[in-house]
Amino acid sequence: MPSPYRAIFAVPGTRAFSAAGLVGRMPLSMLSIGIVTMVSQVTGRYGLAGALAATTAVSGAVLAPQVSRLVDRFGQRRVLRPAAAVAVAAVTGMLLCVRLGAPQWTLFAFAAAAGCTPSVGAMVRARWAALYRGTPRLHAAYSFESVVDEICFIVGPVLSIGLCTVWFPEAGPLLAAVFLAVGVALLTAQRSTEPPPHPVAHHRGPSPLHSGGLRVLVAVFAATGAVFGAVDVATVAWAEAAGHKTAAGPVLAVYALGSCLSGVVFGLLSPRGHASRRFLIGVAAMSVSMIPLLLVGNLPSLAVALFVAGMSVSPTMVTTMALVEELVPRARLTEGMTWTGTGLAVGVAIGSSAAGRAVDAVGAHAAFGVAVAAGALASVVAFPGYRRLRPAPEEGKARANEHQHHQDHHEDRGDGAGWDGTVAQLGG
Repeated sequence: MPSPYRAIFAVPGTRAFSAAGLVGRMPLSMLSIGIVTMVSQVTGRYGLAGALAATTAVSGAVLAPQVSRLVDRFGQRRVLRPAAAVAVAAVTGMLLCVRLGAPQWTLFAFAAAAGCTPSVGAMVRARWAALYRGTPRLHAAYSFESVVDEICFIVGPVLSIGLCTVWFPEAGPLLAAVFLAVGVALLTAQRSTEPPPHPVAHHRGPSPLHSGGLRVLVAVFAATGAVFGAVDVATVAWAEAAGHKTAAGPVLAVYALGSCLSGVVFGLLSPRGHASRRFLIGVAAMSVSMIPLLLVGNLPSLAVALFVAGMSVSPTMVTTMALVEELVPRARLTEGMTWTGTGLAVGVAIGSSAAGRAVDAVGAHAAFGVAVAAGALASVVAFPGYRRLRPAPEEGKARANEHQHHQDHHEDRGDGAGWDGTVAQLGG
């Protein structure tokens, strides 16, 4: 492992919580595409499949920030376990309804309840931020977690689609629920690296969404999510039209592979200048990379186009997390990170639903037009909001004072001078 990545694992417990986060995040790449594949297998209706996936995503957009807000106040262990239990029960109920041919409204009810799935990625990143806030190691940690995200998206769709089509239709979402239960159990067992909860008094201020910069990030992520949702549905439909539905999983894995490789390289760099400029470049690159999807003529060319498109994803995600850490108060960091995931979930819902309707009405190829339009919208939102991505001078000064107080606190306790003493204390 290259040295910047090796360095972030110097603190005891970091390998354990990151590995648990990998397991717990698998549903991120498996559940939505599993629902689409399952329902299209059983009913042949992509519109219904996209609507159910959209329902889960919209519900997550509403419930996940509330779960994260409770995590910031009461701690990960006390909140994540009951939230994950409800989500697993809801997914199980939806699968039973599909198996038994229950009325459609029951599917939507359980899909909505599944939205309380906690944002495991935000929980893991909050642990890294607690360890490495204000140091170059945080960039490497966020880059590593972006790579982990993409590993999930390389493996998850292949597993989910493959199990649904080869074994039985409900197999993919069922395995996603198992991963969630196991991952949350493992993560919450890691007590030494859990960020301390913040008392209620720290949560009496305005919501993190009071920050204009965070609102810009959430809006851009909504458009980005629409790209992802449309690409998922359009790829499955395209592969089925070509007579190779099981190939949709590997093709989507290639999309994630492009992002994974770019994330590895990005983590080895030492970015200069403010993160807002890198964010704009990433969003613009993602938007332009959608256009070739309208020109593909077969599955290999689609895979190549998606690989190239994926190369802009991880750097943009890493940069976004850095911006959130800068814009949001420490006591609300998990909630702030989850709001970006909320924007992504809303976008996935819109993109999945719109692409599903496009497939039913026009055909698989036209559904990629939804991804192109969503990519263009992301740029339209990002560029006018560029100036909001820097904290106000007084906010920046307060954050610097907060970080200095954090350092002085550890030095006063005899933990050692500078950052190395702080990390040693946190890891001990």
